[in-house]
Amino acid sequence: MGIFSWIIMGLIAGLLAKLIMPGRDPGGLVVTILIGIAGGFLGGWIGSLLGIGRVTGFNFVSLLLAIGGAVILLLAWRAVKKK
Repeated sequence: MGIFSWIIMGLIAGLLAKLIMPGRDPGGLVVTILIGIAGGFLGGWIGSLLGIGRVTGFNFVSLLLAIGGAVILLLAWRAVKKK
């Protein structure tokens, strides 16, 4: 996937992760995209470790892995910000 594809996938994954976990998080659209992109990497890494798959393009499994990674990062972000 090219950089533009990662940005689009990150935006989608970040927005869906925020819909799954509503609340007040610092940052706007840029932070949402960055969390989504990093979530895609994290979800792909976890998926490959578990044998589920990897984030390889725009498909359903890749989107689910990216959203899962973004949710994990949002949980971690909130835990760090609480302290």
